[in-house]
Amino acid sequence: MNEHNHWQARVDLACAFRWAARLGLHEAIANHFSLAVSADGREFLINPYGKHFSEIRASDLILVNADDPGTLDRPDAPDITAWALHGALHRNQPQARCVLHTHSRYATALACLADSRLPPIEQNCMRFFERLAIDEGFDGMGLGDEAERVSRLLDGKPVLLLGSHGVMVAATSVAQAFDDLYYFERACEIYLTALATGRPLRIASDEVARKTARQWLEYPDFAEKHFAALKRILDREEAGYSS
Repeated sequence: MNEHNHWQARVDLACAFRWAARLGLHEAIANHFSLAVSADGREFLINPYGKHFSEIRASDLILVNADDPGTLDRPDAPDITAWALHGALHRNQPQARCVLHTHSRYATALACLADSRLPPIEQNCMRFFERLAIDEGFDGMGLGDEAERVSRLLDGKPVLLLGSHGVMVAATSVAQAFDDLYYFERACEIYLTALATGRPLRIASDEVARKTARQWLEYPDFAEKHFAALKRILDREEAGYSS
């Protein structure tokens, strides 16, 4: 493996880290993002342990192999749960090229409810109608067997809500994954805010929710244009992210 390969992939992932910090989606030096760079998904970029999302640069990301048992012995090793969760997911779900895991406020709050479903009350929520997997079997931090169990739960969906834990988003690109992460957090915020009023919710029919979800999927180049704008802003304000 060449640590200096995949430069554009590094820049994109570094942008995602910086914006997660700007938007308050991160949690101190916890949480982790990864991006597969090999066809089988086993080689991927990930953040080293101890780096805050707001300081991560493209050159800080480490290239690892999901089958390499010596990864945690590296001086720049990833967090042990990052290695377990992301290694298992990239190994078992090679189509999930970019995996973003956070304990963001509203998604995690939804994950704490006995009923963690996200009803289609507005169009951001409808974006994830029938596209949200929910893990109700939390069994401690994502290590060992727990990481393997979690890695098999996506079931073709872009978002996995980890009960009593947080959220994982998987997509074919950093742009799509970050767009899904952003809008899922917004949807959770809107839902929980509406729920807090104690007043009846305006819930769309399955037909309307399904139609709206399809319209989201068909929206032209939305994630790519969103992410390109995020990179333009960082290029002006935090150009060091791409170094």
